[in-house]
This record gives sequence, C-alpha cells and structure tokens, in this order.
Amino acid sequence: MENVPPHELFTHVRIVMGMVIGLGITRMLAGVAGFIQHPGRHRASLLHMLWVGSILLELVLFWWWEFGLSRMPAWSFGIYLFLIGYAVVLYLLAALLFPDNISEYAGYEDFFIKRRRWFFGLLAVTFVLDIVDTLIKGIERWSQLSGDYLVQVPIGLALCLVGSTTARRSVQLALAIVHITYQFYWVGRIVYTMG
Repeated sequence: MENVPPHELFTHVRIVMGMVIGLGITRMLAGVAGFIQHPGRHRASLLHMLWVGSILLELVLFWWWEFGLSRMPAWSFGIYLFLIGYAVVLYLLAALLFPDNISEYAGYEDFFIKRRRWFFGLLAVTFVLDIVDTLIKGIERWSQLSGDYLVQVPIGLALCLVGSTTARRSVQLALAIVHITYQFYWVGRIVYTMG
C-alpha cells in the first residue's frame, strides 16, 4: 500500500466507513419504519425519538465531517482501524436505540433508561474519539474550528455523566434536547459556510 496515492486510500477507507455508518442508518430507519408499520406494537416515546433523531443526525454529520480526511497526505493502518472503530461506536449507539428484542421491557423508553449507562458511555467515547479524529485531520483543522468546538467536549462529557447517573425522565429529556439543539447549531454552521 506504500505506492498507492493518498486520495485512493481515502476512497477505500470511506467505503468501509460508509458500510458501517450505513448499517447504523439502516437500523435507525428500519426501527422508525417499524413504528409506522405496526403502530400498536410499541408505543413511541418522545425521549426515545429525540435520541433516535439525534443519533441519526450524528451518523450523517460523521459522514460529512469525514470528508476532511480526503486531504490527508499519508495514511496508516492505525488511522484506518481508528476510523472503523469510531464508526462502530456510532453503530452501537444506533443498535442501543433499536435493540433486537425489547420483550422484557415496558417499551423503548424503558429499555433506554435501563441501558442508559451503556448509551451515555458510548456517547462519551464519541466525544473523545472526535478529538483524535480532528487531530488526525491536521493542525490546520484545529485553526478552522471555533472556541465552541473546544468547549463541546468537556460539556458533552459532563452531560454524559449526568445522563448515565440519573434515570429521571425530565433530566433525560433535557439532555436529549440539548444534544440535538447543539447538533442543529453545527448543521446551521455547515449551511452558512457553504452558502
């Protein structure tokens, strides 16, 4: 692989990342379609659906931000493994929102509350992985980011700590709203910078 140009390696890496992210998006969309196909089977929950929307958006944003890797001057197997691992963590978040079977739970919200430590633990990992991902993209990437990016990680980790330790629905709803609102802020920045 030493003689392969970096842009060709990026294409290969992007395809593999796309497969894993695509599985996460598929799982989320299939879960939402299940509510439409069988509305009486499981009751929809605002808390659950907020996190579904948030993680679906997270998967899409990850795919968008990873295009920054197209300018990488050199690739290594370690970077490749890291990126696939990052995508796998995002897939696992999707899988926790739509597990294979919830028959032993009162519904998706009950499953989420009882598995919140796993969910928020994985979400916390994504904040840390995002820092490494940004460093991989190079120092010029850091200079393009604003100060709000630098505070998002400690705030995000603090929110994950709160989310993993409390089962109160009102707190959980507030965390989901804060997370998805912040994501929409980033979407607005993307649209603004492209416009």
